[in-house]
Amino acid sequence: MQAKSGIVSRSVSSVSSSRSGSFFARLLAILSVVVTIVMVDSVNADAEAANPKYAGIVVDAKTGNVLYSENADRLQYPASLTKMMTLYMTFEALEQGRIRLDTPVPFSAYASAQAPTKLGVRAGGTITVEQGILGLVTLSANDAATALGEMLGGGSEDRFAQLMTAKAHALGMTRTTYRNANGLPNTAQMTTARDQARLGIALRQHFPQYYGYFSTRAFKFGSRTIRSHNRLVGSVRGVDGIKTGYTRAAGFNLVSSVQVDGKSIVGVVMGGASTPARDAQMRNLIATYLPKASNRGGSSALIAQAAPAPTMIETPAPVQPKKAQQMAKTITAAQPPVSAAAADLSLPHKGPLPDARYQVAETEVAYAETAAPKSDNPLVAQPMPAPTKVKTMTFKQQAAVAAPKPTPASMPSEQGDTSVDNVTTASTTPSPTRAASTSNGPTGWVVQVGVSPSRQMAMDLLESARSKGGKALASAKPFAVAYAAGGDQLFRARFGGFDDQRDAVNACKALKKAGIKCWAAAQ
Repeated sequence: MQAKSGIVSRSVSSVSSSRSGSFFARLLAILSVVVTIVMVDSVNADAEAANPKYAGIVVDAKTGNVLYSENADRLQYPASLTKMMTLYMTFEALEQGRIRLDTPVPFSAYASAQAPTKLGVRAGGTITVEQGILGLVTLSANDAATALGEMLGGGSEDRFAQLMTAKAHALGMTRTTYRNANGLPNTAQMTTARDQARLGIALRQHFPQYYGYFSTRAFKFGSRTIRSHNRLVGSVRGVDGIKTGYTRAAGFNLVSSVQVDGKSIVGVVMGGASTPARDAQMRNLIATYLPKASNRGGSSALIAQAAPAPTMIETPAPVQPKKAQQMAKTITAAQPPVSAAAADLSLPHKGPLPDARYQVAETEVAYAETAAPKSDNPLVAQPMPAPTKVKTMTFKQQAAVAAPKPTPASMPSEQGDTSVDNVTTASTTPSPTRAASTSNGPTGWVVQVGVSPSRQMAMDLLESARSKGGKALASAKPFAVAYAAGGDQLFRARFGGFDDQRDAVNACKALKKAGIKCWAAAQ
C-alpha cells in the first residue's frame, strides 16, 4: 500500500508538474507575442518619425499647450482629413436649423461619379444627411462628401470649398486652403498638422451633440454593413475619433482625439508611409504624451463631452433616382438664403465667424481680415482673425474656382491618385510663378482662370492651373490684377504673354479639357 501510495503521489506530482509546465509555456508564448507587438509598434513608430513626409503634433485639449511638434507648420495635403471641415459645416447647418438629419441629400451626376471609396449612390438618388455623416466618418465616402458640399453650397462644390476656406481662416487655420469637399487630389488644397489639430478641437468643442458620430465603428446602409477605417477607435483606450485620410501624394494621415481619466489630447499624424506605421506612430504619441497632459484647466464648455455613438447604426436604403425626384425638389438654388451665423469660438479666443449668403446668379464669399495673435498659447501662434471687421465680396459665379474633373475609379482603399505621385509635399518658399504683379500685368492677349479675394489665393489658382495646362502654358506669365468691386478689392487670376488670339484661345481650350474654366481676351 505504501508503495502504491508513493506511485500515486509521484503520478499526481508528475501531472501537476506537467500542467504547471504547460501553463508557464502558454504564458511565455503570450508574453512573447505581446513583446513582439510592442517591438514592432516601436520600430514602426521610429521609422515613421524618420519619414521625410512626416508631420505630427499633440495638443493638450484642455489648455491648448503643444506637447509635441514635428514639422507641424509645413504644408501638407489633407486627403480625407478634408471631410472634417465638410462635417464641421454640416454640423453647423444642423445646429442652425437649416437642415435636419432626415433632410434628403440629392446626388448630381458629378457627385455620383466621384472616385472610390464611395457609397455608390446613382445620379438622381438621395440619402439622408445622417447617412452622409455616417458615410464620411466610417467609409470616408467621396461621393457623399461632394453631395453634401453641393447641397450646402447652393448647388456648387466650388462655392462650398470657398466657404470651407473662409471658415478655416475664421477658426485660426490660417494656412489651410480647400478646393473640394472630399480631399481627392488637388495641388492647391493644403493644410498643416497644427491646423488640423485646431479643427479636431473645434469639432469637439462646438458640436458636442454631433461629435459622437466620430466613434461609430459600423453602420448599416440598406443591406450593406459599412465598417470604420479608423482602427484606433475601440482598440486604444480613450480614443473617440476623429478621421483617417490617404492619397498617394499625401501619404497616410490620421487625427485622433483621446479622453482618459480627466485628461484630453488631440494628436495628428500626416504623411505616414503605411496604415500600420501611421497607427503605430499615433499609439506611440498617445502613450508618451497623454500622461503629460493636464487634468486641470479648461471647463465643461471648453471640451465637449459627447455620449458615445452605438457600435452599429442602422439606416434605410438610399432613395433610388425615380423615387428621389420629388424629394430632391426640397433642395434647390431658389431656397431662402443660407446664413452661416456667428458662432462662439473658444480656441481659446472668441470672435465672430463670417456670414455667407447665397444667391442664384452670384456668389458672395465672406472672409475675416487677420490680426496679430494676442495669446502666448503655442497652438494659436499663427495670426488669428480680427474679432470685429468682416468683409463680404460679390462676384459672378463664372469666376469661381473650377472644380477638378472626377478622378478615375481605379483607386486603392480610401483614396488615391497617380496623377500627383510625383508631388510629396508643397514648399513654403514662394516660387517665381508666385511673384504677383501689382500692375495690370503683360499687355496683349490674356487668359483669365478666376477671381479670388486675395492675391495669394489668385496665385495659388494660377499655379494649380499651370500644372494642368501643359505645353500651352509653358511660356505664359501668371499675374494677379487687383480691382475694386463694391468697395472691396478682388484679384483676377490671369496668364499673359500670348503672341496672338489663337495662342490664348488654344491655351484656354487646354485648360478647359483639364476641367478649369477660363476665357481669353485682349488686355
